[in-house]
Order: sequence, then C-alpha cells, then structure tokens
Amino acid sequence: MTETVLTRSSGKPAGDRAAVSLRGLTKRYGQVTAVDGLDLTIRPGEVVALLGPNGAGKSTTIDMLLGLTRPDAGTAQLFGLPPGEAIRRGHVGALLQSGGLLPDLTVREIVQLASALHRGGPARGAAGRDSRRTRPVDAVLDRAGLTDLAGRRVGRLSGGQQQRVRFAMALVADPDLIVLDEPTTGLDVEARRAFWAQLREETQQGRTVLFATHYLDEADSYADRIVLMRAGQVVADGTAGQIKAVVSGRTIRATLPGADLATLAALPGVDRVEGRGDSVLLHCIDSDTALRALITTTPARDIEVVARGLEDAFIALTMEGAQS
Repeated sequence: MTETVLTRSSGKPAGDRAAVSLRGLTKRYGQVTAVDGLDLTIRPGEVVALLGPNGAGKSTTIDMLLGLTRPDAGTAQLFGLPPGEAIRRGHVGALLQSGGLLPDLTVREIVQLASALHRGGPARGAAGRDSRRTRPVDAVLDRAGLTDLAGRRVGRLSGGQQQRVRFAMALVADPDLIVLDEPTTGLDVEARRAFWAQLREETQQGRTVLFATHYLDEADSYADRIVLMRAGQVVADGTAGQIKAVVSGRTIRATLPGADLATLAALPGVDRVEGRGDSVLLHCIDSDTALRALITTTPARDIEVVARGLEDAFIALTMEGAQS
C-alpha cells in the first residue's frame, strides 16, 4: 500500500520512499564499536525518538545519517538519496549538539545566511528551476520564538537562545526531514514546552522528525515511535505503550517520613525501593501483596499505585551492556 505525505511545494520526495533507511550501519573507533550493524526505517510523517544511555551510539548514528561521519560498513539513505545529496536538495534540516554559530552576526543575519546557502544549491525538482524554495526568514524567526531577538548578536545570546537559533536554521530550508540531537538542552521548562508546541505545528504539515533526547518525558509525550539503543544496537522499537509493556509490575508511591528502605525492600512482593525525601517508591512484582504489607506494617499515607513507566523500561532494557 502506497503511503502519502503532505507536501508543501513542488519537487518534494515521493511518499512511497522511506524518509530514513539505515542498513547494517557500523562505526568503530579503534577497539570500540560505537554503532553495530544498525537497521532502521522511518516512514514519511513519523515522529521518532532515539533514546539510549551515554555511549549508546545515538549521536554517531545521527552523524552518519547526515553524512557527517563515514560508516565503516552499511548504508544510509534519506528519501532514497545519499545523505549529502538529500541535504543539498533541501530535504533535511538539522539541529545538532555541536557546531559553532558565528558570534558577530545578528540572529536575523545568520538565518538569512543559512537561507542563502540553501538557495544556492541545486533545484529540488521542477525542470527549469535554478534555485530552491526556502521559507521566509521572518516566518522562521517567529516560529522559533526569535522575533524579539532578531537584531541581537548571536554571541550575546544565552545557551537556550542559541538552541532556538539552530532550530530556525534547520527550518529555513523548508525541510521534509528534521533531525534534532538533544534539541532542548539549555532550555528551561517553559521554553521546552514552547519548543515542542512549535515543532508539533511543523509535524502537522507532514514533516518527518527524528530526535535524540535524554528527557524521557519528551519521548513519551511527543514521539509516535521510540527507538531504544544500547551498545550501538537497537534493543526496542515501538510506541511508548509498547516499550512500557516490556516491563511488568507496578509502582507504589507513598509518604513515609523516616522510612527504613531496607525494611521496605524486604516486604513481600517488592522488587526494589527508592527514597525521595519523605516519599518512597516501591517497585513491585506483586503490588497487591506489597500494598497489604505496607498498609498493615507501616504508617504510610497518600498511597498511590501506578503502572510502571518509560523510565522503568529504559532502565530494564539498557542497564546491561550500556557504555559510559
């Protein structure tokens, strides 16, 4: 069955091609295998989160996907094209952790420069077109929340504001695929929420998004699909609900000042215990039995029983074999 994807201008890639196709992707640094035979397909219009502990291979995968690092084995294609060609045609916009900004330019000037560089490449498709279509700079500044900062020099911006500049530079090409490596690093809670609201409006236009993040709540809230990596390999791939389902049991949260964690860990049905101030978390293999024991043997109050979340699945799937 042929997939369709919303298009915004002529010359866009066909909807029946994978937005991202990685096959046997491998990268070694000396004796360390950063990415180990990775296979991954992302369909047009998907929002995919790439999760994993430090050293799992997320950033290396993104670098190879974008053509910034050459793989030792395997192939990467974006919309059926080699990464460099897809980027030259304006199909891809990226916000990366690394990569300096020109500090003496204003915000408007650096976004205008990015726009000019994209327009200077080959046309996207229509015969006779000698330049590519980019988005209006003012519209991109507004989308990234930078209108009020347009005249400020980049070197005088905070780290979070510079992240928003990188986001604007990723959007100005009017890309089909947006790749984000830790996009909300340096942003406060309100700015993070605003960023994802802005990105949601982009995805509603049919754009494909791949983002790597350490914030599990972002993956849980905004991704259609989560790809979990460990030691350079994919160990889980599915919706947030499917990922959570691999971890059985429930968690009991209760207020219990001065709790003896060792005593709580010995209660029947309890797997492990965490203390958080006056609260305790009992991770259970049998929550009914544990709850009865907690109520009858302790003065615990404000008790809540919840299904295990993405964090529990993340720990269970990545704790063995993860690299620092």
